[in-house]
Parts: sequence; C-alpha cells; structure tokens
Amino acid sequence: MSSTTTRRRTPVQIAALAVGAVFLLIGVAGFVPGLTTDYDSLAFAGHHSDAALLGVFKVSALHNLVHLAFGAAGIATGLSRAPRGARAFLIGGGAIYAVLWLYGVVVDEHSTANFVPLNAADNWLHLGLAVGMIGLGVVLGRDAAHYRATQSDD
Repeated sequence: MSSTTTRRRTPVQIAALAVGAVFLLIGVAGFVPGLTTDYDSLAFAGHHSDAALLGVFKVSALHNLVHLAFGAAGIATGLSRAPRGARAFLIGGGAIYAVLWLYGVVVDEHSTANFVPLNAADNWLHLGLAVGMIGLGVVLGRDAAHYRATQSDD
C-alpha cells in the first residue's frame, strides 16, 4: 500500500467504532439529569441507586464509567491498524456482557452483591449486547483476513 493510498477500515473495525460510540453516548447520558430519572439518587455503586437511564435501566456512577471505558476501548480498537483488535473487542466485550447477564440473573436485585446495579431490563439488554457483539465479531471478523489480503493487492 503506497503512502498516497488511503487505508479503508474493515467492516469489523467499523462495527467496533459504532458499538464504541454507542457505549460512549450511553455513558454520558447516564450522567445527564432528565435522560436519567431520579438522578439525585445516583450512587457511586450498589443496588441503592434508584437512578434509571431513560427511566428503565438502573445506573450508578460506576455503571456509567464502565460504559465510558467500553466506549473508549471500542473506538480505540476501531481506529487501530489491526482488525484483530476490533474483533477481540467485540467478541471479548460480548463475553463480558454474557457473564454480566448471567450475574444479573443469579444475583437478587436487592442484594448487596448487586453492586453494578442491575434490574430485569439491564439483564435483557446485556443478553442482547452479548449476542450482538459476539455475532458481529465472529461474522465480520471472519472476513477481516480476506479484506486485508485484497487491500494489499491495491
């Protein structure tokens, strides 16, 4: 690839960028009164936080910070030179969300062990994120090697 050729992002990198951007938006929205109901009860962590993003998804400052970190990781891997990083972000992040879904299903919503905090809506969202992120990583990541090979021929 010559220095005048612009490097195109692979589909898996674009997916990681998009997922990262959504996580950043969600992380910021969790700190915005109005988008987050009962904002005055936002706790750093724990099940005592009654704040809810869009009035549905329980959030805490820690929960929002994790979304911001996930968003930054997705954008960083989407912008990196290696599509493998974007694939790893999607599949690894999806696996983390699968564990978080399982944790939310097993732990009682009002238990002190519910430090994130999680409710039924969060659990369904985490399951959807797990399936979606792993699916994107597997399907789009599979084509990354082929895409790189065709780009080196230009």
